[in-house]
Parts: sequence; C-alpha cells; structure tokens
Amino acid sequence: AAQLSVISKMRPGVLWPDMHRAAERTILQHLQKGDILKADGSIDDMVDADLGAIFMPVGLGHLIGLDTHDVGGYAEGAPDRSDRPGLSKLRTARALEEGMVLTVEPGCYFIDTLMDMALSNPNQAQYINRERLEKFRGFGGVRLEDGLLVTKDGCENLTLCPRAVSEVLDVMKGGQWPPEKDVMPEMRRQWVTRDKGKMASLGQKLHM
Repeated sequence: AAQLSVISKMRPGVLWPDMHRAAERTILQHLQKGDILKADGSIDDMVDADLGAIFMPVGLGHLIGLDTHDVGGYAEGAPDRSDRPGLSKLRTARALEEGMVLTVEPGCYFIDTLMDMALSNPNQAQYINRERLEKFRGFGGVRLEDGLLVTKDGCENLTLCPRAVSEVLDVMKGGQWPPEKDVMPEMRRQWVTRDKGKMASLGQKLHM
C-alpha cells in the first residue's frame, strides 16, 4: 500500500521527501487499522512526532544511474539533507525530474530498540497500543523495492516481478510469468518477455 501511494504521486516537480512522508503516512494508517496504533490518534500528529521513523527507519529510495546508489542526491544547489528522523536517511531531497530513475522501497519494521525508544517517549507512546505492539517483537520487517522511471506525466515501473498476493501464489505453484492479465495496473509495470534472447515489450498483448 505504501508503495502504491508513492507510485500514484510520482511525477516531475514532486519533492522526494514528500514521497517519503506519503509512504510513512500509509504505513501509519495501516498500523492504526491493525490496532497497533490507537484508532483515535491523528496521523498528522503521529508524523509530527516522528512516529513514522520508528516503523520505517530507512529512506524511501535512491537514485539509480551508472552506480546502483547513484551520486547527485545532494549536489550543489540541491536541497540540504533534513535532520528529522526518517527524512535524514534519504539519499536525496531533490524535486523529481523527467528521466530520473529511483528506487521506491518502503518498509515496515518492528525493531526492539526503536520500539523501546517509542514506548519511553511520551510524545510517541501516546499513540501506541502497547500490548498489541509487544506481540510483534522479533517479527523483523517487510520491504519491497521497485525501480521507477519518472516520465513527463507520472512514472513507469521498470521492475517486473510478482507483487499481488495472487501473483505470488501463482508463481509459487509454477504458474506463468508474466501472467496473461495484469491484476495490479496501479503498479504501472511495463511488461516484457524474452524473444530469441532479447527483451521484447508485450505492449497491448497483456490484458488489463
């Protein structure tokens, strides 16, 4: 859900820290739905209290270029790195431009040290259902990573792998990949296959 939230908002002119915040907000909303965070808590107030950085203590993603973690994130003239928890982990604070390629890799983690920090901080603990959170100690976390190309009016997903639960289960059972139907068009994936050893676009051959 956090990944979809970011993908739906990516376009030229958008600030990368705003995309990070969008992922944080979505994660907090789902933690609230799962009763880990109190239902009457304001998501805006949780963000202001840096609670998002407790569950997503990593940056949303990074530029990709000649290097996997490409340079230029904090080049001269670009916005400075934030000192706020979570945002300080970002590898860039730049506005997105057409042609940029970045990873979108939000994650939700349950890390004992960070959980203890939040529970001992009244500004954060007030939003947490302590008993419910304790059940997730030792769980670890989940993180998904896709590579996105910023286009003139949005973005294009360059990562072609199962994301929907049904896709994962089908592949685990030996099902066809790419599938005949795209069950998650909101992922904006560009479907390709191999044709005599070369990558070939499926284009309209894949039913939406």
